[in-house]
Amino acid sequence: MINLKVRFRNPIFIAQLILAILTPILAYAGLTVQDITTWSALGQILIDAISNPYVLGLVVVSVWNAVNDPTTAGLGDSSNAMTYTKPKSGDSDD
Repeated sequence: MINLKVRFRNPIFIAQLILAILTPILAYAGLTVQDITTWSALGQILIDAISNPYVLGLVVVSVWNAVNDPTTAGLGDSSNAMTYTKPKSGDSDD
C-alpha cells in the first residue's frame, strides 16, 4: 500500500507527478512547455496522448517511476511510512 494522502501533501511529489505525466507526452509530440500557449492547445495535446497507446504506456512507466519507492522491498511504502500523517522532514529528529 502507498501512503498517497501524505504524498499529496508534499509539493515536490505533486510537481514530480505532473512532470511524470507531461514530459513523455511533450517529448513524443516534439514539443516543449513554451509551445503550449493556450488551454485548448494543452487539451488537444492531452486528447492526442490519451488516444495513443504508446504514449499512454510511456506515461504509465513514468508515473510508476515517480510513485514507486525504491528504498523499500516490494511495491508499497514501508510500515513506518504508512504511519506518517504529513511528509517527514529531512531532519534526523523527526
